[in-house]
Amino acid sequence: MRLKNKIIATLIAEGVEDLEYYVPVMRLQEEGAKVLSAGLDLKPARGKNGLVFTPDAKIEDLKTSELFALILPGGWAPDKLRRYDAVKNLVKEMNDANRIIGIICHGGSIAISAGIIKKGQRVTGSTGIRDDLINAGAVWANEAAFREGNQVWGRVVADIPDFNRELVSALVQGS
Repeated sequence: MRLKNKIIATLIAEGVEDLEYYVPVMRLQEEGAKVLSAGLDLKPARGKNGLVFTPDAKIEDLKTSELFALILPGGWAPDKLRRYDAVKNLVKEMNDANRIIGIICHGGSIAISAGIIKKGQRVTGSTGIRDDLINAGAVWANEAAFREGNQVWGRVVADIPDFNRELVSALVQGS
């Protein structure tokens, strides 16, 4: 229970990658974290593979001062979420506060829109956004998962075990 009572938000919307949401959430709960699912509204959303997610909170109501960390799962949801100022502002504020941000697969597209990728920064994610990450100034690394400053990057669903190990390690170091 190394993350007992730490509040971590994971952002969801229609088309979120089901496993990139659930597996990290369950792993963080094993460590005692309180994980909030946050959406644009409180309506249930269907995951990319058909599971239904009900948000606990609206993204616009989240406060950086109350969050220990933030998770950006992939799927099709990031392409929707990245369009909203509330999402971009939260991600930027969390990054500026040096809070851990877990970013997997297409979650990197939110990081791009929030402007948190530094020129020359090492990143990974789905090859579907590889060019977007490079065009944002990042250096693509074809690795399962790693930590780059306060950001934990994961490539795809098959790499979730590596992503979770890096994520939990980063969070425990920051607790």
